Amino acid sequence: MTTTTDMTDGLTWLAEPQSIAYGGYSVVLARGLAPEELVDRIAAAAGPAFVTRPLGPYTGEALTEEYELEFASDTEDIALRHGRVGDLAFAVAYGYWQGELAVGPAVSRDGAEVFHLEFEEANGKPVPPFFSAWRDGRPLCSFNLHLDGSWGSAEVEGEPATAAAVTAALAEAGLPDPVRRPEDLHRTCLGVLARSFGLALPRAAVVEGELPAVLLEVD
Repeated sequence: MTTTTDMTDGLTWLAEPQSIAYGGYSVVLARGLAPEELVDRIAAAAGPAFVTRPLGPYTGEALTEEYELEFASDTEDIALRHGRVGDLAFAVAYGYWQGELAVGPAVSRDGAEVFHLEFEEANGKPVPPFFSAWRDGRPLCSFNLHLDGSWGSAEVEGEPATAAAVTAALAEAGLPDPVRRPEDLHRTCLGVLARSFGLALPRAAVVEGELPAVLLEVD
């Protein structure tokens, strides 16, 4: 089962507080993969400690409520809800995804384009939102969405032509701007990414709708 919708939602709604769940968001978008294949690759990249268990369709709220004990315990279970928007497959993470879900060569192999958006909203350090893109097993683009040196580089890194194009798009949007609030930087960068890479995530389907879900359980 997959969900198909239009591309009008973009990405900027992710900048709202607790846009998907408490603690932030981890969203993977892929071009060239079916949603089920995307989930399988994410699960494999998470490592051999995880066993995948299909759960059937869930809303985000129901999934969080049903697996609250697992998410609140000492285990490191991760749940993924998945679907499709336009030509993009997507997977949205719940539970203990922080530091566990990595998108890289294995997920983007065989010509796929894979994009990872991650924000540890409840991390007290704090950790800024982060974006990375991979194509056919190679890094394409990555940067900290606060565009400062607080966590890694303050610049767009990656394949030179892509990094230069994204840097130019950010400049056109008035970034970097050291006096803008982090929330505004976050939202503006998400808008630039949506336009630059043709990305979107269907808000109603993710926040309110039912989507197929799987649980990555620690074996």
